[in-house]
Amino acid sequence: MKIAVSGKGGVGKTTISAFLIQVLADRGRQVLAVDADPSPHLARALGFPQAKNIRPIVEMRDLIQERSERCGSFYRLNPKVSDLPGRFMVQRGNIKLMVLGAVQQGGAGCACADNAVLRALLNTLLLSPNEDIVLDMEAGVEHLGRGTIASVDHLLIVIQPYRGSLETANKIQTLGRDLKIDHLEVVANQIQGHKDLDYIEKYLKVKPIGIFFASDEVREAERAGTPIYDSSSRLTKSAQELLTVLEHTK
Repeated sequence: MKIAVSGKGGVGKTTISAFLIQVLADRGRQVLAVDADPSPHLARALGFPQAKNIRPIVEMRDLIQERSERCGSFYRLNPKVSDLPGRFMVQRGNIKLMVLGAVQQGGAGCACADNAVLRALLNTLLLSPNEDIVLDMEAGVEHLGRGTIASVDHLLIVIQPYRGSLETANKIQTLGRDLKIDHLEVVANQIQGHKDLDYIEKYLKVKPIGIFFASDEVREAERAGTPIYDSSSRLTKSAQELLTVLEHTK
């Protein structure tokens, strides 16, 4: 199963991703976790040793230059990346992690060349036939515009009960349908009660397939810089229930 986790910045994509990854791993599955956020924190959320020392691929300027062969505004559209997972992937138990990062700024030629390398690497990772994949995407909708996740089985749109989050969710739904992604599902995070859920359903006209309630334990784990996946049994149960739904969605 290939799951991409998207949404507006700050809605909790990394939190949801971490719980899904750990629940899959606890079921004995081989899991590939991909962090494609410009500010990657998935390694820390999952409790990888020396997480702060894991360098995102996008920051390896010499490597990006070598593979893109960028010269001014010219660059390779299909750079060689097949050897990079073996060189830069890290592992904890049955979870493998690849930290890509994402392009945050730069001139058009530079940004396009960098994205060509990241896109090729992401496509290579998504071809893995023997692992479940959870992809923690960058915020917003720009990655959908590039069409980089058209091959996923599920696009989860993480939302919180406020208007800006729901407006971004609407845009992601529209672009996801344009990419013909079969399963676009909404996952609600930081829910306080039925009033929040009623507001979400009224605005989006859909019910979330997963609900993650506000958690003081996760907040404290995040502040302390400790793994969040084992901080809340309630959210672990929410992730288990969400995965069950996804497994039965055809």
